[in-house]
Amino acid sequence: MNINYNETIPNNVNLSDDRRLLRALEQWQPAYINWWKELGPDQTQNFEVYLRTAISVDAKGWAHFGHVRMPEYRWGIFLSPAEKDRRIGFGHHKGESTWTEVPGEYRTELRRLIVTQGDTEPASVEQQRHLSKTCPSLYDLRNLFQVNVEEGRHLWAMVYLLQAYFGRDGREEADEMLSRHAGDPNKPRILEAFNEQTDDWLSFFMFTYFQDRDGKFQLAALSESAFEPLSRTCRFMLTEEAHHMFVGETGIMRIIQRTCELMREYDTDKISLMGGIDLNIIQKWINFHYSICLDLFGSERSTNAANYYSMGLKGRYQENKINDDHLLTDSYVSLPKIEEDEIRNEETPALTAINMKLREDYAKDSQRGLDRFNKIIESYCIDTKLTLPHPAFNRNIGVFKDVKASPSGKIIDATTWNKQRDQWLPSSADYELVKSLMVQVIEPGKMAGWIAPPKRGIHGLPIDYEYVLFH
Repeated sequence: MNINYNETIPNNVNLSDDRRLLRALEQWQPAYINWWKELGPDQTQNFEVYLRTAISVDAKGWAHFGHVRMPEYRWGIFLSPAEKDRRIGFGHHKGESTWTEVPGEYRTELRRLIVTQGDTEPASVEQQRHLSKTCPSLYDLRNLFQVNVEEGRHLWAMVYLLQAYFGRDGREEADEMLSRHAGDPNKPRILEAFNEQTDDWLSFFMFTYFQDRDGKFQLAALSESAFEPLSRTCRFMLTEEAHHMFVGETGIMRIIQRTCELMREYDTDKISLMGGIDLNIIQKWINFHYSICLDLFGSERSTNAANYYSMGLKGRYQENKINDDHLLTDSYVSLPKIEEDEIRNEETPALTAINMKLREDYAKDSQRGLDRFNKIIESYCIDTKLTLPHPAFNRNIGVFKDVKASPSGKIIDATTWNKQRDQWLPSSADYELVKSLMVQVIEPGKMAGWIAPPKRGIHGLPIDYEYVLFH
């Protein structure tokens, strides 16, 4: 399916055939551009960046590479091809044909899902606004900008659904997407993880590893939706989300490699004085980002999640690969509970544990990356292993929100937590140390001293290619 780039708003949804919708989106477009200029990548309007732009949504070739100024990037609306005779795969409507219009009885719930997902997209751009000033290389700067423009396009995807299918309510929600801002004390973003600062590159790589991985699982669950436009939108967004996680995983791997090189060279694990990032600091960043991302999945027991599933609005990760009846009316699973300062388990209906199932899949996927990180450390004969903290650690939502727990999952009192918190989570001194290493490197092929070079460049180009042109 080719994308029409002759339109003011590139798309493959025949937008020109719906003049009312086209006018509405064209009225929203200037506000979006103003938002990008005000809260997008700071002072980069004239940079020419080697970016990937979708030219089709076909599996064999959906990207074109070339230098472009980011305010001139062709954001648009791209849906994956429709599946012929697609049927609803779960919930009360299992086996029925999927919907091309919003069912009136599910309108509020469906809009809430789209708004919550859509709100995360501009939030991440705002959180990463100042990172260009401290980029470790041109290669990394380009990857940052690629992530930014694709998050911007994902916002367009959600705004299209709101404006096309929800009338005045949808238009108002689309406007609100640009009025909330990450970290704003008066109008913050909906989900707390998207109000946290991301102002150093270790945090950026952790963000694209953990937060964007949450995005992968949320989009995958929404791609199962009975609402066909949402499903097709999310299926295409997943192709771009994969690159964001690649940026995060390879970025962390390169930091670990450089840390291990410095540890071997200087025969010490305290290599921050040599311009590196200590493994224990990397562990603290993992603890923080992973724990706040677990909150993004919501409470372990959730009536809302059960309703979304039963309605056919949001499924589970890879729903068609799960061997059950896809109704869950008579299924039970084990969920954690706190009893006498101990974590125990109890049987609960699987239908109310949909969030828990998605979170468990996320945890398994996150661990696979940790295993690769640890192989790098092992290759340098260093006796340290990076770990994911226990789900009870540093939580603000769900069964663990009112308890204090160590990374190993031991319930502790508030006094012990306050004494040991800085051993487990980034302290102000840790942030200052990491920030002190963040010095901009923009000479082609050069890297900051705290990160190793990538194994290869972008799209077959050498590492020392001029991925960003400054004017």
